[in-house]
Amino acid sequence: MGLELYLDLLSQPCRAVYIFARCNSIPFEFKRVELMKGEHRTEEFRKVNVLMKVPALRDGSFTLAESVAILMYLTRKFKTPDHWYPSDLQKQARVDEYLSWQQAHIRGKGSKLFVTKVRPAALRK
Repeated sequence: MGLELYLDLLSQPCRAVYIFARCNSIPFEFKRVELMKGEHRTEEFRKVNVLMKVPALRDGSFTLAESVAILMYLTRKFKTPDHWYPSDLQKQARVDEYLSWQQAHIRGKGSKLFVTKVRPAALRK
């Protein structure tokens, strides 16, 4: 069994993982999980991610949740170019600092904007 990515491309973190994997020619099987249908709340999906959230990764018997953790795992496993995630420890720390800040401050506000403005407009069409 190869690398599997469980994604719903309506989700920004899922899109980040998907785009990163595609840009780096990382071989993976795309497992669609439709959030709007509640597919992330099934017992089958719980075996992949006990948090029942996407994105999720399965690599053999190893599973991983959370987009930042998945992105870091992919950079290490597939030895992606340094411009994605630098090998220098201090540069890594700076990237980690930004990722932590983004997750804590921008991600939530962006989700709220999507749910209150973008999605309703798209559904009206």
